[in-house]
Amino acid sequence: MTSTPAPVAGSFGLDTKLVDAVGGASARALQKAFAMVTVGDLLGHYPRRYARRGELTALSDLPIDENVTIVAEVLEVQERSMKTRNGSILEAKISDGKGILALTFFNQGWRTKELRPGVRGVFAGKVTDYRHKLQLAHPDYELFGAATDAILADPITADKWAKTPIAIYPATSTIPSWKIHNAVELALDGLAPVPDPVPAAVRAELHLEPHGRALEWIHRPTVDAEWRKARDTLRFTEAFVLQAALLQQRAEARKKPATPRIPVEGGFLERFDASLPFDLTGDQKFVGREIADDLSQTWPMNRLVQGEVGSGKTLVALRAMLTVADSGGQAALLAPTEVLAAQHLRSIARVLGPDLSASLMPTLLTGGLPVAERRKAMLRAVSGQARIVIGTHALLGEKVEFFDLGLVVIDEQHRFGVDQREALRLKGAVPPHVLVLTATPIPRTVAMTVFGDLDVSTITELPVGRAGIESFVVPPGERPAWATRVWDRLAEELALGRQAFVVCPAITLKQPEEGEILDASEATGGPNASGAPARPPSSVKWVLAELRANPVLASARIEELHGQMSSDAKDSVMRAFAAGDIDVLVATTVIEVGVDVPNASVMVVMDADRFGVSQLHQLRGRVGRGDVPGLCLLVTWAESGSLARERVDAVAATLDGFDLAQVDLELRREGDVLGSNQSGGRSSLRLLRVATDGDLITAARQHAGRLIDEDPGLAGIPALQGAVQRRLDDSERASLTKS
Repeated sequence: MTSTPAPVAGSFGLDTKLVDAVGGASARALQKAFAMVTVGDLLGHYPRRYARRGELTALSDLPIDENVTIVAEVLEVQERSMKTRNGSILEAKISDGKGILALTFFNQGWRTKELRPGVRGVFAGKVTDYRHKLQLAHPDYELFGAATDAILADPITADKWAKTPIAIYPATSTIPSWKIHNAVELALDGLAPVPDPVPAAVRAELHLEPHGRALEWIHRPTVDAEWRKARDTLRFTEAFVLQAALLQQRAEARKKPATPRIPVEGGFLERFDASLPFDLTGDQKFVGREIADDLSQTWPMNRLVQGEVGSGKTLVALRAMLTVADSGGQAALLAPTEVLAAQHLRSIARVLGPDLSASLMPTLLTGGLPVAERRKAMLRAVSGQARIVIGTHALLGEKVEFFDLGLVVIDEQHRFGVDQREALRLKGAVPPHVLVLTATPIPRTVAMTVFGDLDVSTITELPVGRAGIESFVVPPGERPAWATRVWDRLAEELALGRQAFVVCPAITLKQPEEGEILDASEATGGPNASGAPARPPSSVKWVLAELRANPVLASARIEELHGQMSSDAKDSVMRAFAAGDIDVLVATTVIEVGVDVPNASVMVVMDADRFGVSQLHQLRGRVGRGDVPGLCLLVTWAESGSLARERVDAVAATLDGFDLAQVDLELRREGDVLGSNQSGGRSSLRLLRVATDGDLITAARQHAGRLIDEDPGLAGIPALQGAVQRRLDDSERASLTKS
């Protein structure tokens, strides 16, 4: 990164191209490493921590094989000739006062003039272990300016020199922290006064700093109190701008026209409710009223319904479909798999009964249907004969048309990208109402952050009569005898006339011989949490063969189910399992959502540490769905105390999906919460942490909501309008429009 002439103060704005602020070479390097384009992008790359000239980094805590940035002092420097070829090696040793880290440079003897004993600086590179000694591979460094005699002569200035915070940035092997810092210095030196996206009244109420001062303090603090105050301000600003964008999108969506859908007296909904042999739960009734109110409006419903496994979300969605049918419209239910789509059809037809089914003609449309059946299903949809159409991605095809599409129900929304959801929505003559279902519990703060443009309903109450589920962790590495007990316990359940699932992370993969270890690259699940070589994941093919050969299961009817099977084969197996003709189903996560077999009482998850918390919770929800108590056995080789084991232990400890969602959020150490399927582009959160900043996000949403209610286009607050535009690039804005 080449040097750039000192900028003129006041010559840059946040939207100024980076090349104009830091020069072409630096701008290209920053764009390649971090996708930075503007000055605002650079100044939004906040320090991850702060160091001091007077404090050294503890070398004993450095992780092996990771790039680090540390503060250390040079102990000694030696230059020697190479033995086998021409040239020299310069070896330097740096220390924190206790440990020693080696630096090696080839043919760079000139560095002896810089790296003198007693000099301190910031050093960066990858930590490696060479012959049981730590070294910094391909090191780069920036030395602190020497403390002048004048500084050291005055105890006050000497103390200030030693304690001034030094910003340490998220860096790469090609752009170390201090080069980012140098670019930031140039940008700040030339920055014009920055308009504040947070109105003055809100700043005063919450004791926040002006935006320009916060940017200066977070990058160039003189004392710790400055960067802490700046971080508080910028964290709120991030939440505020994001909530304004989401709420603005929600307001825009309500400007679109939609056909109100109101049930009629003696219609489908009234007849259906009268036929139910049970009472709806309180949550089902409450959410049903929310949906009914949405459907009666002249703008499109855009609602997310989240609920525990088995809480009756599909029944709530079906009542919404019947409301639309009462007004002459159609509903399309988009399911993530053909197995689930086929099951939805069967369960909906069963609960409707023969009379309502004959009138509504629920129809299946998937890619696996024979040509003649597919053509018949498409004709029913376009003619309006089918009031309920259930399908997979096949519903998105250009040739699929509807007579009057009034409602789109999306089951397990995380399985679909925004483009796919938009394709189905565009099949309505006017925008249809949209109802999104998820059995993956979402923490309140994530719902506000990711789905802030949707109305969110929650169903936590389970229907009465559920027998419940017991969950246990089975660690064969610690308790070898338990591995055999798993199959004995499964056989005991089969003897009671019940059925079982066994879920594996792979379809087919070489299993280890006794004592054999495969390299992590051979295992789809990657290395274990301890960093040791990984066992290969259990596969459907191998487990199927093992169970069929197990004497305790000699009389059991055991079959497989996975994504490599044809649609007809998968549907045939699921029908047989639902009918009780199969005792044990060895499957992949194709059965993760929606599969409903009340007689299934056992869920065995092999290599449970290879699944996420929400996945394990979903899989467990396949059992204990009727009056038969459920048993979930989570088999794991993950070491006790590892992060992978913590996830499995957390699932076994509670049946509350919302508690698990919060645990999952904390264990994941906060990744990109928005995610590419929600917003695309540069969407990761910077300072905001949804696991810990719930109150702040709530406050930001309330303040942003009041502004959007008064001025939906933010015309009167151009600084916020500009911040929203910078926060969401074109692809992100398009994604939010569709989501």
